[in-house]
Amino acid sequence: MTNKALRIGPVTIQPPTILAPLAGITDLPFRLMAKDAGCGLVCSEMISANGLVYGSKKTFKMLESTDRERPLSIQIFGADPGIMAEAARMVEGAGADILDINFGCSVKKVVKTDSGVALMRDPQRAEKIMIAVRKAIAIPLTIKIRSGWDPSGKQAFEIASMAEQCGVDALCLHPRTAGQGFGGKAYWPLIAALKQKLSIPLIGNGDITSPELAHDMFEQTGCEGIMIGRAALSDPDIFRRTSLFLENKIAEPLSLDDHFRMMGNYLKNSIDHHGESIACNMMRSRLGFLVKGLPGCSTFRKKLVLTTCEKDIRDCLSAFQLYLDSDHGKEQLARSDS
Repeated sequence: MTNKALRIGPVTIQPPTILAPLAGITDLPFRLMAKDAGCGLVCSEMISANGLVYGSKKTFKMLESTDRERPLSIQIFGADPGIMAEAARMVEGAGADILDINFGCSVKKVVKTDSGVALMRDPQRAEKIMIAVRKAIAIPLTIKIRSGWDPSGKQAFEIASMAEQCGVDALCLHPRTAGQGFGGKAYWPLIAALKQKLSIPLIGNGDITSPELAHDMFEQTGCEGIMIGRAALSDPDIFRRTSLFLENKIAEPLSLDDHFRMMGNYLKNSIDHHGESIACNMMRSRLGFLVKGLPGCSTFRKKLVLTTCEKDIRDCLSAFQLYLDSDHGKEQLARSDS
């Protein structure tokens, strides 16, 4: 198995696992949770270059970081080369270790601004952006792309070749088309085919929901790193188990105590970062993701949506853990694991 370090410019990423940028999810508290779980590189949610350059306080707050999460990649999106370059300088000034450009978001409100995956059908604009950003910063530059607008992957190969010529240090491919969104199945053979044509590191992304599938992507595609997104929403511990699996080690499931400690830390970090009111409102859905599959999770979620403060949420967590530690809870857990 492989667990070799991934190197992007001078940045060493070990294990070679990356938290995908997830809009509205991968803020500082979530990144800290992934890092504590053993993720090699965490990435911010995508940040508007226009928002940074035009002084949006809400957007600039998204750049807040801490040494605990290093190395850190910050992803930006936009369509104007000059604005993208200025935003990249701001990201570098904020202390990011890597700057990533989004060429893959297929959400309509992003595409209609000629950003995200729209850039994959406008190679001239894409090239201008990469050249401008590369000239603006000294830290490593990466891009995240999709297959393009048709299943052939022709646009992915074109953008990837252009990126290499523009001085991009690494590339991540999510092998789904713009029209697929997150539907259908990621076509891993496209990652393998692109790897054969690139000399810069290639990161594979799409449908990695277990350590075994992470291993399979490495083996089937030859990529140097893997990116995990949606699976980490309900299972941040996937990073720890994946790292161990790639080292031929057995990864025991996270204990209930550790699982609830993780959620408690996530709550605390969210309150520290966002303030109690905003954080507790966010936790109504975020903590609901983190109990997926546990017996009684539906009841817990129903109680969680009624919470208004930190005490309420901690009371909900304590009550749920007490239930899972009860004889009935243990019986239900045993059945769900069988």
